Amino acid sequence: MPQHALLAHDLVRCLGGRRVLDGVSLTASPGHRIGLIGENGVGKSTLLRLLGGVDEPDAGTVSRPDGLGFLHQEMPFDAATTIAAVLDEALREAHEDLAELERLGEELARVAEDDPGHREILDAYGRRLEQAQDRESWDADRRAALVLDGLGLGAFGHDRTLGSLSGGQRGRLALAALLVRRPPALLLDEPTNHLDDSAAAFLEEQLRGLSGAVVLASHDRAFLDAVCTDLIDLDPAVDGPVRYGGDYSAYLGEKRAERQRWERRYTEEQEELAELRHSAGVTARRVAPDRGPRDNEKMGYGHRAGRVQSQISRRVRNATRRLEELERAQVAAPPRPLRFAAGELAAQVEEGERPLVSLREVRVAGRLALDGLEVAPGDRLLVTGGNGAGKSTLLAVLAGRLPAEGEVHRRPGLTVGLLTQDPRFERLDRTARDTYELSVGPERAENVPIGSLGLLHEADLDRPVGHLSVGQRRRLALALLVARPPHLLLLDEPTNHLSPRLCDELEEALGTAGPGAIVVASHDRWLRRRWRGQELRLGPERGDQGEVRH
Repeated sequence: MPQHALLAHDLVRCLGGRRVLDGVSLTASPGHRIGLIGENGVGKSTLLRLLGGVDEPDAGTVSRPDGLGFLHQEMPFDAATTIAAVLDEALREAHEDLAELERLGEELARVAEDDPGHREILDAYGRRLEQAQDRESWDADRRAALVLDGLGLGAFGHDRTLGSLSGGQRGRLALAALLVRRPPALLLDEPTNHLDDSAAAFLEEQLRGLSGAVVLASHDRAFLDAVCTDLIDLDPAVDGPVRYGGDYSAYLGEKRAERQRWERRYTEEQEELAELRHSAGVTARRVAPDRGPRDNEKMGYGHRAGRVQSQISRRVRNATRRLEELERAQVAAPPRPLRFAAGELAAQVEEGERPLVSLREVRVAGRLALDGLEVAPGDRLLVTGGNGAGKSTLLAVLAGRLPAEGEVHRRPGLTVGLLTQDPRFERLDRTARDTYELSVGPERAENVPIGSLGLLHEADLDRPVGHLSVGQRRRLALALLVARPPHLLLLDEPTNHLSPRLCDELEEALGTAGPGAIVVASHDRWLRRRWRGQELRLGPERGDQGEVRH
């Protein structure tokens, strides 16, 4: 076994009466960076928690190296703890390495080579030296400053307390502490959340430079493409979870081919099963056993009838035997994957020369400063910018949910729909299906069933909204919007918490020309690279306007 390999064998985990993981095995060797992907609810975070020892499996085993790092475990501090204290803890192992090497070096200098204890001290020095080299302990203090700066925390005073930081800043500090430590194996759950472009690129570089194993769950397709040496798809597959070698781009092609093979195998087996059932149940009746002899075959009737019946019986037995074998071994039907299937996302507006919304000299104190913006019918506008640039604030102003200084004009009768990052529902005890019907009305719900939109699995439609994951609630909120398309659709980070495949399909729908207007705020680098519409980049300070690019 490799020295620092992370091994999981036949893991089973049941939650809420549902088997989330069923016999999952994994080997993460040093130098391998494995990405976990799949729909919400397939067990990505559950698997990470089992690998990290936060939860115990119902069956199966995990073997992990000492000192394994898990992002969600790295902040065991209260709100009064300072950044300096967090860094001291992250640097503790490296400082202990250096102190112990110095002590052992001094002891070696005092003990003669022919002394019986010299060899033991030398061995201890060698083990500690190897450990210090793995951790790059001599470079730890410089690395700490580099990591803080790379994750956008370099300007923060080390006397700042955790209670004074935002949730995103605390998450980046936890990530920084892990990178400073350089553990022998690293587990990360959505590590690019709250990272801007430069911080995400820095993280990618740091992970590619680690010698240990990395296992991560992420919806960030650009990150998966830049970092991963392997991908494990936890979505249902004919032989269980599939491991793909290569990055996300390579996975896309292989995944499509694998799905086609499964569908083809299932179809061929079902056709063969139908033929075998026909042979076993019908062939024997083709020649009736009590049919009397014709006049011209009376002499040989008994002999020939017996031979025919023997042949039919043998054929029936063979078909029955093959039928039983195939029914036992047949592959399951490929589950219908979620496929985003909404029609036009933004509705037709009445003809007119006026834009749908126009902004002039708009200001929201400390959050947004925008000289001007017009959104016209048919526009597809992507709003980008770093954390705190004002993307969400701009969408709230466009939606009329946030008052602002300056001029804001909306066309009379304009309908606006806004997907927020944290959608709220009035009744968490209602099912997703009931919530949808009450929101869009029974007639619309019948004409556009929620299941037809491809955003929630059928099994989740009758679950209370409060029992849905964050990603499932966001998809329910999106379903409410696209079931009754508004004239102006505003989407705040729409690819967060979606599987990579759903992200691809949503992007395709967003890029399709249509009568209404769509404005998307996103830090998703994959989406931005493929965007075909206009783009507005907000500056880093208080939402200062950048140039609208076509």
